[in-house]
Amino acid sequence: MKALDITKTYLITGASGFIGFYLAKALLDKGARVIGIDNMNDYYEVSLKGERLSVLQGYDKYQFIRADIADKEAVMQVFAKYKPQIVVNLAAQAGVRYSIDNPDAYIQSNLVGFFHILEACRNYPVEHLVYASSSSVYGSNKKIPFSTEDQVDHPVSLYAATKKSNELMAYSYSKLYGIPLTGLRFFTVYGPMGRPDMAYFKFAKKIMAGDTIQIYNNGDMRRDFTYIDDIVKGMENILCNPPAEDEDGAKYKIYNIGNNKPEQLMDYIAVLEKCLGREAKKEFLPMQPGDVYETYADVTDLMNDFDFKPSTTIEEGLSAFAKWFLSYYRFD
Repeated sequence: MKALDITKTYLITGASGFIGFYLAKALLDKGARVIGIDNMNDYYEVSLKGERLSVLQGYDKYQFIRADIADKEAVMQVFAKYKPQIVVNLAAQAGVRYSIDNPDAYIQSNLVGFFHILEACRNYPVEHLVYASSSSVYGSNKKIPFSTEDQVDHPVSLYAATKKSNELMAYSYSKLYGIPLTGLRFFTVYGPMGRPDMAYFKFAKKIMAGDTIQIYNNGDMRRDFTYIDDIVKGMENILCNPPAEDEDGAKYKIYNIGNNKPEQLMDYIAVLEKCLGREAKKEFLPMQPGDVYETYADVTDLMNDFDFKPSTTIEEGLSAFAKWFLSYYRFD
């Protein structure tokens, strides 16, 4: 396994997003040059994206471009100017339930935008393109833990369908044009400065406001919650280790990055309540369209290839989140 090479230029799309910010900061802390692209859209509070951006702009080796990857000309200009060696595509419209109400956003960002990144890597060859997929591609698969060897042909949301499409597009570009490509199926990432549209963040806001939290499937759900530091460590291992060519001529690999330990949703909420120092008012509701009962990552390949697996407990992770949350929103 090759160590992270700080002499490379790294391009990160979605750099003001949750994972993009932490990855960019980790690379900058090590002395690497990072080019960040983000359209700073208002899917969730732009002020939080601005906070992340302000931290990154404190580094001399960070260059920020405000652009949308759905704008092909803008993407091509960035590649032509900066000629990145390693590209990480994290720009995407996220969220399962939002895809039911706003499908256009997913087509433009997740399909059209990703196509533009692939085209840019074809025209301005890179050493490695790493992109975000999602545990959502597993849909309502019953076999657990979820393995990258499993069939994922039955997505239960448009969001999941776009991520599965990304994997297919990536494979074809690797085989046709020799682009080394690695897809990462993330499992419920959480932590400080996270995404306010995610359940744990919404719960925290409502708990502190004294409002009722909505708990789906009457609380009977399990999630493989993965702390942000583990996600970033896993990505750092992968960035400078592109996949070898397979028997079909593609340089292509998919990894799960998850905690390999699904937690009961009610247990997760109980830990969050303890960390916030308040009990939640709860409303129990049926399962929502597009949701799944359980996620559980098989991380065998991650362990075999990089001797690494996520290990942060929900007690550790939610404690760090709650400390940040209470300070940021001035509840302390």
